[in-house]
Amino acid sequence: MTPAIQLLKKYEISHEILKFEHDPDITDFAQEVTDVLALAPQQVFKTLVICVDGRLVVAVTPSTQLVDLKAFAKSCKGKKAQLATQQQAENATGYQLGGISPFAHKKRLPVRLHISALSYKTIYVSGGRRGLELAVSPDALKALCLAEVADF
Repeated sequence: MTPAIQLLKKYEISHEILKFEHDPDITDFAQEVTDVLALAPQQVFKTLVICVDGRLVVAVTPSTQLVDLKAFAKSCKGKKAQLATQQQAENATGYQLGGISPFAHKKRLPVRLHISALSYKTIYVSGGRRGLELAVSPDALKALCLAEVADF
C-alpha cells in the first residue's frame, strides 16, 4: 500500500483503486493509463513537479494538455517556472517519475489543481506507483492537498 492510499484511508476519503500491469517500455504514463484502463483522457490527470522561482510546487493537470508555465508561475505569484528535474521531483515527493501522486509527499509541497478538474465528479490520478491509479473526487483532492484551483 502506497503512502497516497494510506492517507486516503486514514481520512476516510472515498476512492477507487485501479491497477494494471505497467509496460516498462512505455514512457507516456498518462497515455498508458488512458489506454489500458479505457478511461476518458480528459479525466486522467498527471502530477507534475514544477520549480517556480526556486521553490517546488505540484501541478495536477489534465493529461490531454501541456502546462502553460507562465500562467502556472503567475498562479503561484511567481515570475518563472520550469519543470523540476526527475531527481528533484522524486526526492521531494518520495515517488518515482510516472507514479507521482498528488497525495502524501515526502516533503510538504503546495499543490495547484487545474480548474478543469471541477467539471468532473471523478478524476483519475496516480496512486503512488506506475500501474496504480486512483479515482477520487476533485473536491476531495482539493481538500486533502489544500490545493488551490488555477487555470494554467
